[in-house]
Amino acid sequence: MFGLGMSEMVLIGIVALIVIGPKDLPGMFRTLGQFTGKARGMAREFSRAMEAAADESGIKDVSKTIRAASDPKKFGADALKDATSFTKGPATQELAAQRKAAKAKADDLAKTTQENAARAAVKTAPATPPAPKPAAPADVADTPKDKA
Repeated sequence: MFGLGMSEMVLIGIVALIVIGPKDLPGMFRTLGQFTGKARGMAREFSRAMEAAADESGIKDVSKTIRAASDPKKFGADALKDATSFTKGPATQELAAQRKAAKAKADDLAKTTQENAARAAVKTAPATPPAPKPAAPADVADTPKDKA
């Protein structure tokens, strides 16, 4: 409290006991405690009023935005993402365009190959449908029960 150590507080208590006297010392500490309580209450009320005024004026939102913008961790992460991004630079955009063109060319080639295979299958298909298989004779037993 007030940056005082235990030894300083004991010294102040001893001096107060000698100067004020043991009879009036409890009343003085009671009065001092009430004054401290009132001062803390007034400080709390003042803080709440200032926070309410800041909320009404929008300063809290602005301060959050400023804190977010000045956050060194976030700034470093964004800069790192930008530096390692594979879609930002002109060289990577050119490479992406080349890859896209090569993929389109491969898709066209695959489609053409499938069409040519379908045409070849139509040319080599027999003109007459295949003959149906002959039916199995009725006297052949299919199950062991029929054999017995």
